[in-house]
Amino acid sequence: MSLKSKLPSHCPSCECPLHISELVCKKCGTKVSGTFPLPPLLSLSCEEQNFVMDFVKQSGSLKEMSKKLGLSYPTIRNMIDSIIEKIKIIENSEK
Repeated sequence: MSLKSKLPSHCPSCECPLHISELVCKKCGTKVSGTFPLPPLLSLSCEEQNFVMDFVKQSGSLKEMSKKLGLSYPTIRNMIDSIIEKIKIIENSEK
């Protein structure tokens, strides 16, 4: 499954982080209301989210990701490091 569109994570007006206010069960219609923060991974770009999904599907193997994407091992490592740093910044900004 490839993510094609991204759930917004920041307000288009003031750029503050958005929060979820309601969850709904498609089967029975049960609704849960409240204020829930979005997971940090949703703040990543669609490309970065897809990379993380593929990485998990490859059991976290840099070697397999390198084969799948046709990129060098160091390039894959750099991509992961970049995503890790971005997640740390996101987590720190939420504190």
